[in-house]
Amino acid sequence: PWHAAYPAPRNTPATIRREDVLDMIKQSAETSSRDFILVDLRRNDHEGGTIRGSINLPAQSLYPTMPTLYAMFKAAGLSKIMWYCSSSKGRGTRAAGWFADYIEDQKDEQMQSLVLVEGIKGWAKAGGEYAQWMDEYDDEFW
Repeated sequence: PWHAAYPAPRNTPATIRREDVLDMIKQSAETSSRDFILVDLRRNDHEGGTIRGSINLPAQSLYPTMPTLYAMFKAAGLSKIMWYCSSSKGRGTRAAGWFADYIEDQKDEQMQSLVLVEGIKGWAKAGGEYAQWMDEYDDEFW
C-alpha cells in the first residue's frame, strides 16, 4: 500500500464527533471566525459531496507536505485540524496520527489533530441537517 513508504504514526489521534463539528461550522458561519479546518483525504473515491469548507488533500500527498501544511495552518491561526476520508478508519486515522506526531515534534500545545468519527459516510448518512452542510451533495450516491 502507498502508506508503507512512511513510518506508522506514533500517536493514536483524538477523535471528534460529527455533532461537534456541525456545531463548530454553524458557529463559524454566524461569527465569520474560524480556528479550524477540515481536510478531506479522498482521492479516487471523492464522490457524493464533501463537508462545506473542507479542503481536498489526497492522503497519498500528505506525509511529505506536513511541514508546509503545518506552517500554513499555524500562520492562519488554526487550532483544530480535522481529518476524514470515507469512513475515517484508514486514511483519516493515519493522517491525523501523523499530523499529531508532527505537532508534538514542534512542541506545539495549541494545535490539535483530530479524526472525524465515521468519516464522510457517517456525516452524509446522518440525515438532512448534515447533508445541507455539504458541497456538491448527491443524494443518489449515499
